[in-house]
Amino acid sequence: MIAASRMLSRIAICAAGLVLVAVAMRAGGQTAPVKNTNTAQQAEQTNELDWWKNAVIYEVYPRSFQDTNGDGVGDLNGITKRLDYLKDLGVDAIWLTPIYQSPHVDFGYDISNYLDIDPQYGTLADFDRLVAEAKRRHIRVIMDMVMNHTSDQHDWFVQSRSSSNNPYRDWYCWQDGKGPTATDKGQPPNNWQSLFGHSAWEWDEVTRQYYYHKFYPQQPDLNWHNPAVHEAFKKIIAFWLKRGVGGFRFDAITTLFEDPSLADEGVVLNKEGKPMFNAFGDPQLDGSKTDNQPGLHEVIQEMRGEADKFTSSEFPGTRLLIGETYLPNIGELIKMYGTRDKPEFHLPMDTQVGMINKLDVTLFRQKLIDAETHLSVHIPLLLFDNHDNPRIDARYGDGVHDLDIQRVLATILLASRGAALVYYGDEIGMKTTPPTRREDVKDPIGITGWPKEKGRDGERTPMQWDGNTHAGFTTGAPWLPVPPSSKTINVRTQEGDPNSLLAWYKTLIRLKKTVPAFENGANIMLDPENTKVLSWMRQAAGAHQVVVCVNFMPDEEIVDLTLDGPGMRARKLKTLLKTPGGPETVAINRIELGPYGVYIGEVQ
Repeated sequence: MIAASRMLSRIAICAAGLVLVAVAMRAGGQTAPVKNTNTAQQAEQTNELDWWKNAVIYEVYPRSFQDTNGDGVGDLNGITKRLDYLKDLGVDAIWLTPIYQSPHVDFGYDISNYLDIDPQYGTLADFDRLVAEAKRRHIRVIMDMVMNHTSDQHDWFVQSRSSSNNPYRDWYCWQDGKGPTATDKGQPPNNWQSLFGHSAWEWDEVTRQYYYHKFYPQQPDLNWHNPAVHEAFKKIIAFWLKRGVGGFRFDAITTLFEDPSLADEGVVLNKEGKPMFNAFGDPQLDGSKTDNQPGLHEVIQEMRGEADKFTSSEFPGTRLLIGETYLPNIGELIKMYGTRDKPEFHLPMDTQVGMINKLDVTLFRQKLIDAETHLSVHIPLLLFDNHDNPRIDARYGDGVHDLDIQRVLATILLASRGAALVYYGDEIGMKTTPPTRREDVKDPIGITGWPKEKGRDGERTPMQWDGNTHAGFTTGAPWLPVPPSSKTINVRTQEGDPNSLLAWYKTLIRLKKTVPAFENGANIMLDPENTKVLSWMRQAAGAHQVVVCVNFMPDEEIVDLTLDGPGMRARKLKTLLKTPGGPETVAINRIELGPYGVYIGEVQ
């Protein structure tokens, strides 16, 4: 860190004079510079290849986005209908959670046919139209790729469980139970658990063995030690790439392999040395035998190689690979990028920033320094939300300042270096609305874990387009209830309000795309001892530096980003964005922030 600080100081001296020398001396880190292009042709080629490096990716949960046929379930035509909204918001790509054919036990993550669209969502023709219309608006379509498991109704598994001698038997993970004979049910092979509750082993009476399922029993795990599985998914990926998709988000990717020894996992103990239990009443296990196991990186390299083959004049540019990567530290995350010779994900998700789940300036600063300085030349992908976690209000809000806190987190997400992932509805501040009665629960997690675990329905409610019946989502009965908050929290209400959260998102995304320091600038953390306000500077060669300050406190705070001493002259800041009611004229030595206030200014 000492050597990095010295380097940052030299950069700051050349770029901004004595005041920013002081700023740089207080910096927490810097990222590698970005290359400049010299010609329009080079710039266009670079844009197609590097479009993802500063991208805003918008997650669409298709069931809940827009229904066009009145059945209460969102569909592909509904997404197409709302593309102009997404273009106006400023997104570069939309990631669709699974739209393949499925029995919908896990609402699409149990796939019965990877090569067709589920009738609830439409047809392949509808999908092709969506891709084409999105392309017209310079928006790419990212598919969800589920390789850990299939539905138990997929033909592969139907054949696999039909006979122990079937050619597809070894496509899944079958094991004898612990018992007197090989075909005796006895006990499951070990203590491994499903993430959705109880044993991860399901007994099959026909062939008298257990099969492994990391998730629901209806989602049997594939055997990735079988080369035939690898080849099957290369063909699946090629099928969709040929249809013009912009890439894939790989679901639950770290669970692909299990320890072949089948050894028990360790039980997590509390401070008193006693076992800890989860919401399902099961002992918490450490995941040491079923997560991030050997063999994983080779599979990612294979799939990256397949995706890198595809480019065309009709759909030019990089096919993006995103990884769902819940990992314990930045050291494990960087492995998911691969190497120059063996690349893996372009953007593994950095869940360590967005899933802190409390407003702790020191922790945020450290995790952002990790993301900005410990990933070498790699690009971070930040996110705060997705379809598996309660929304921002439930994890960070205080019930009083929720709107201001959402502005704070949106600023961290979109004013930091790298790509950003936005979950549908976060741009208007949709609230988590879990069911209040067990009989209303749709998510099987909630059915199994009620009342401690209410499931994921609360973060999957329909998109709130307007204040009318069913919030403009459907003319029928919605598959999940529309929250009462939709009367005031909706797109139509916010579109005409310059102080709305939607306007805040649009402005942040515009700044991200048009201000040179935001487009390709380094991140330098400032004022590192401050435990109430998080401040950083975006810096790019030949461009004005931009200062960002976000107040994590419900009280007013004043920030001084210079060091005291003779000859220090306060520079003015040109306001780019500020919390409504904030001061118009700001100097770098006195930045006034209201409760959970935000200020972004360009150094003059």
